[in-house]
Amino acid sequence: METIIKKQVVVSDMKQRLADINLSVSWMDFANKYFHKSSSWFYHKLNGIDGNGGKGGFNEEELEQLRGSLFDLSNRIRRAAESI
Repeated sequence: METIIKKQVVVSDMKQRLADINLSVSWMDFANKYFHKSSSWFYHKLNGIDGNGGKGGFNEEELEQLRGSLFDLSNRIRRAAESI
């Protein structure tokens, strides 16, 4: 009998990955709307820390949620631009 252990993926360099839009997005509103979490929780994830000063970041499920949320926001911006 084999036991397969899947290593959990944690992305801790998200701030660099989102550098292009970092100052254009209100991350506080983003965290509240899409994650139903506080801005401090989101900033800790963004900065790759766990809140206790240790290494942290976004896990696989949170990465998918972040990806979907960014796509949703981009679609909302596109629709707003098209309505002008």
